[in-house]
Amino acid sequence: MKCVIIDDEPLALGLLESYIEKISFLELVASCSDGFEAMTVLQEQKVDLIFTDIEMPNFSGIDIIKSADYNESMFIFTTAYPHYAIEGFNLNVTDYLVKPIPFHRFLKAVTRAHDMFKLKKEEPVAVVDKEEQQFIFVKSEYENLKINLDDIKYIESLKDYIKIYTNKDKPILTLSSLKGFEKKLGNSKFIRVHKSYIVSLKHIYSVQRNRIVIGEKWIPIGLNYKDKFLKKIGG
Repeated sequence: MKCVIIDDEPLALGLLESYIEKISFLELVASCSDGFEAMTVLQEQKVDLIFTDIEMPNFSGIDIIKSADYNESMFIFTTAYPHYAIEGFNLNVTDYLVKPIPFHRFLKAVTRAHDMFKLKKEEPVAVVDKEEQQFIFVKSEYENLKINLDDIKYIESLKDYIKIYTNKDKPILTLSSLKGFEKKLGNSKFIRVHKSYIVSLKHIYSVQRNRIVIGEKWIPIGLNYKDKFLKKIGG
């Protein structure tokens, strides 16, 4: 993964450079002491991961994210100010590291970023006949779980993860985008009804105006998905 560091503190730059040298899957492209220098670098080449301080003169880390259009780049905030955590979450940053940054915490953040990077690069697994597919395997924590498609009630998106609700008591959490999981299902038994939900047609109890009832759960129907969904159910 190609990465860039942006920080106006020389000691912070040096520390992150030393950490990156220890990680085999990271390649440092540039170390920038201010946002303007970084913008020049980012406009010239594609970067996978950006480490940026928040409070910098003239051009902050938040300004960099808001002014940039790097759909393929992930951001990790590195800052001495923990009160920016909520804003970082709203900006969909991959992680938030508070200075002084210990190596074990840095390693956890970049490992998570690397997992997400690999997930984006993965090609969809070919299946002989998606319509006859009866089950899928998903990675959850340290194991690959087999899930029968008929057991899945609905799937919910949670930022970089999805939650799979089945007939069993405990939902399954796995690292994936909802769009990627929709391709993996590739099955007429399921339909996307909202930017955050896929539902099983089999488990729908009723449809009430702009929501779907599955068990005790009410799932909203997004405006962009409503026509396709109503056509699917013949409504």
